[in-house]
Amino acid sequence: MKVHIIACGGAVMHNMAIALYLMGHQVSGSDDEIFDPALSRLKKHGLAPETFGWFPEKISSDTDIIILGMHARKDNPELARATELGLKIYSFPEYVYEHAINKTRIVIGGSHGKTTTTAMIMHVLKTLGKDFDYLVGSQLEGFDTMVRFSDAPVMVIEGDEYLTSALDPVPKFHKYKPQIALITGIAWDHINVFPTYENYVDQFRIFIDSIMPGGSLAYFSGDKDLSALAEKATVKASAYNTPNYHIRSGKVVVSKAERYTLEIFGEHNLQNAEGARLVCAEIGISEHDFYTALSSFKGTAKRLEKVYDANKLVVYRDFAHSPSKLKATVDAVRNQYPDHHMIAAFELHTFSSLNKEFLPHYQQSMDPADTALVYFNPHVFELKKMQILDKEDIKKAFGEKVEVIDNTEKLISKISTSKSNVLGKPCVLLLMSSGNFDNAVLW
Repeated sequence: MKVHIIACGGAVMHNMAIALYLMGHQVSGSDDEIFDPALSRLKKHGLAPETFGWFPEKISSDTDIIILGMHARKDNPELARATELGLKIYSFPEYVYEHAINKTRIVIGGSHGKTTTTAMIMHVLKTLGKDFDYLVGSQLEGFDTMVRFSDAPVMVIEGDEYLTSALDPVPKFHKYKPQIALITGIAWDHINVFPTYENYVDQFRIFIDSIMPGGSLAYFSGDKDLSALAEKATVKASAYNTPNYHIRSGKVVVSKAERYTLEIFGEHNLQNAEGARLVCAEIGISEHDFYTALSSFKGTAKRLEKVYDANKLVVYRDFAHSPSKLKATVDAVRNQYPDHHMIAAFELHTFSSLNKEFLPHYQQSMDPADTALVYFNPHVFELKKMQILDKEDIKKAFGEKVEVIDNTEKLISKISTSKSNVLGKPCVLLLMSSGNFDNAVLW
């Protein structure tokens, strides 16, 4: 099959290109810019475009399908050419559904925790020697790509609620029609797309309604709005919450019929694990086998990922950007390191976090930290064409405990000073951002 991918440089899109190539398809693609690691990975397989930009001449009548990335605009010249030729055009979630139409589709949705929960399921299946396809939003240890297409009977899919494409502005997870679904929780995000909380919640109702007849839903019972939706589901709905656990010698021990020592920590991760267990039970995996396999799971990139541990300093980085995830992550690190001086730094980077009206949702989310820092780059507001925030407004929104910083040198200095002022006490530094703190070296 001859496939052309419009906007092939994204995290998922370039992995999709590689997955299709490894299946034996003829794959080409275009994008106006591609950065590493995507560019290097595409080059490794001979799939990187020779020149950045859009080239309608790449598309011909013998092209079997077009896969359209979210990055491509409605007026994209390659899209116009494909439309003119009457070619079959898929968004990437539509193509994933077509690929998995005869498989058992497991879809993990939720405002936070879906990447980690998807990764847990994948880790357990791989450890137990199960054959499966997958689509996940982060590069995982032990997996060469973020997308796998094969003849496997099962596909595990991270179900993002962000939009499908410029031609079809509905959430991606509406397209997958799962037999087995899980929702980790609902916390308002993407306010540039979903202007009200009610509108955002409704996307999850639609997702639940899309579960195939006879299917199942696992859901976090600690979320009252999610529980209300689940109660109206026409499929089997199973609730989960935090399992019984304790911490022994710095490790989490989950108490079930047996006890299992885990590498992960934080109540939100233990909740994710319970949801993943319910999903795996739907495909015949026992509780014992699930937790035995999960015991070797160390987490995913930028999801409470330990990146340094030496000289009385432990450093974690996390993708947290929504208020609920920020609070859960700060709480998890505080509980895991009760005797450490805790420094938490959060970068305002998403559209929602840079919006003055949304900021109050972050109130007191960083209070457990001994030193709480909120960083932003004023240039980001210019790039996103948004009005710059006043430092005092940010401080008021988060709480008086935070210090607001708009310069990486000041941020580095503040972290360094906080570490040196605790007179030899061990420190834990938590870095939270969907960006990268402007590539600053912070420890």
